[in-house]
Amino acid sequence: MSNLAVTPEFDSSIPEFVESILLEPRSVKLTPRSGITIERTLPHRELRTIGAWCFVDHFGPTNQANAMSVAAHPHTGLQTVTWLFSGLVEHRDSIGSIQEIQPGQLNIMTAGYGISHSELSIDQNIALHGIQLWVVLPDSAREMKPKFEHYSDLPTLKTDLVTSKVFVGQFNNVSAITKTYSPLVGVEIYFDKSGEQNFELNPEFEYGVLAVSGEIVVQGKQVPQGSMLYLIPGDLNLSLASTALSRAVLIGGQPFTEPIIMWWNFIGRSHDEIAQMRTDWESGADRFGSFKDRIGGRIPAPQMPSLKLTPRSGKPKSG
Repeated sequence: MSNLAVTPEFDSSIPEFVESILLEPRSVKLTPRSGITIERTLPHRELRTIGAWCFVDHFGPTNQANAMSVAAHPHTGLQTVTWLFSGLVEHRDSIGSIQEIQPGQLNIMTAGYGISHSELSIDQNIALHGIQLWVVLPDSAREMKPKFEHYSDLPTLKTDLVTSKVFVGQFNNVSAITKTYSPLVGVEIYFDKSGEQNFELNPEFEYGVLAVSGEIVVQGKQVPQGSMLYLIPGDLNLSLASTALSRAVLIGGQPFTEPIIMWWNFIGRSHDEIAQMRTDWESGADRFGSFKDRIGGRIPAPQMPSLKLTPRSGKPKSG
């Protein structure tokens, strides 16, 4: 998925005593040619990352024609993580991957040094609904060769109240085999019945709980649909409560401390790196490759800002 924000960076100024922050979404047009509007909760003006998770886009549900039609665009220094609740999307990329993704399956594209891809919803009879997340690659992995992985069989944790699908990391002794490069967790939690469910947490992780459908009560705090509640490290247990048929997504990880620059679809460490990435995409350099799809064309990069981009820490600042 492409980020059309020209300067997707936010200052963080969170006092040390704050234990949670309600992150309200902002509406962003996906692309000029696609009519779908997505709700973005991360990055946020109050918080840039949760663990190494640096981007959370929630889209749908919608039966809109061509709901997702995102032409070829580049990425560097990150992983894209695509998770659907309903619908069908086709992924194509410059290393030859062609993959349809259905609900309960996971696509992870590791951009590394550079990759380009496109995304197209291909069944208008089923409402398109899902999330796409980005993960910052640590310095040790950000120059790696790009790769794409599809996972169709992911572990489920079921109780009397909820069904949880673990798509990244380990959650309550259930582990996904998905490959990431930082300690992370990602879980879809669906309420089969109304009630309150408790889960174990890793006290070294910070977490975010996105209320996908219905209102979710997290640690006694109500989270409106579409918003995310951020939780600082330290908790051993998580309390979630909601009504039947509600859905939440939990993400978490060890706080990411490396200074980064996130601009458009690139993550780097210096202004000059980002400028070179943009030049490589605009010039059609081999770095991002090429491929054919049913959408056609490619998304041009925005102009570089007049001010010099400077790295910022991935974790909240103390106030």
